[in-house]
Amino acid sequence: MSLPPLVEPAAELTVDEVRRYSRHLIIPDVGMDGQKRLKNAKVLCVGAGGLGSPALMYLAAAGVGTLGIVEFDEVDESNLQRQVIHSQADIGRSKAQSAKDTVLGINPYVTVNLHEGRLDSTNVMEIFAEYDLIVDGTDNFATRYLVNDACVLLGKPYVWGSIYRFDGQASVFWSEHGPCYRCLYPEPPPPGMVPSCAEGGVLGVLCASIGSIQVNEAIKLLAGIGDPLVGRLMIYDALEMTYRQVKVRKDPDCAVCGENPTVTELIDYEAFCGVVSEEAQEAALGSTITPRQLKEWIDADEKIEIIDVREPNEYEIVSIPGAKLIPKNEFLMGTALQDLPQDRKIVLHCKTGVRSAEVLAVLKSAGFADAVHVGGGVISWVHTVEPEKPVY
Repeated sequence: MSLPPLVEPAAELTVDEVRRYSRHLIIPDVGMDGQKRLKNAKVLCVGAGGLGSPALMYLAAAGVGTLGIVEFDEVDESNLQRQVIHSQADIGRSKAQSAKDTVLGINPYVTVNLHEGRLDSTNVMEIFAEYDLIVDGTDNFATRYLVNDACVLLGKPYVWGSIYRFDGQASVFWSEHGPCYRCLYPEPPPPGMVPSCAEGGVLGVLCASIGSIQVNEAIKLLAGIGDPLVGRLMIYDALEMTYRQVKVRKDPDCAVCGENPTVTELIDYEAFCGVVSEEAQEAALGSTITPRQLKEWIDADEKIEIIDVREPNEYEIVSIPGAKLIPKNEFLMGTALQDLPQDRKIVLHCKTGVRSAEVLAVLKSAGFADAVHVGGGVISWVHTVEPEKPVY
């Protein structure tokens, strides 16, 4: 589907800009006109993490005149395996500030606007209104639905990407010309069903593969060239080195872009996506202990059985002393219940407390009324009890 250029061209390119973008200018499809459109464009990148890093760097290198960065987090050492816009010297710094410095180091002709804070229903419309195109580099469902709905309500296109382990996806959602994200995924997955990258991991270089595809689509939209991924989902398997496409059609019954939309304003996206199920929340109420409490029980030789519900590769990185590994899925399938001791209090933990809360709900319903879980998981344990151990 060929679409008209998203922005008008700038008045001119300076001599220095002509030199800088000369390899674009000699491509007939881009040329002087296309490069002037890139110069005049305003693109917002939601996130300066795994996808945002290559996206921001290549958007800057391509000559997009104004780049916005939405980011609330700080640079952590675990980010550096894939978030190449940051360096060792940036650990502890604002990701937005770090990303801005790198962008300006790549191209000083770019204007960078920072939106330091968490994107939510109170600020998204005002922020998005300033830009021609949104590039979504988020890693959680609540923000993905927020970005989608805001773009539909504002009539703006956005380039979406997703990464997990060795798999990546990308598409362009623009309700005026095709489907939106809700047409593809009408409802979020059940809480805990799809692990985040922090839980399941991601191959660092996969971020570059999908992030560069996002920039490629952004350039096509801004300059009005090629065939954008509107109505198509691109799926990449890095292990098999395969690309395949799936057609995505506009859903006439879509809640936000359909013929009779039921979502006509922004909603509570955390509640919509249910980060933790209601059953898990109820189970954890009054049955959550702190790492310090667990340490006191261990030191007092209390009759407890500590169960780690993470995956084996996570257990190898760091563990709580005495914890027995039984992955969450074994509880969900019911195979782990018969081996649990009846004469000891069960203490569950995972990485941060989400998965252990879900398992706690299973145990409560199976009759283990006094079972508890560790709030904050092994990450909180390391921070408060064994700071010499690594986190991930």
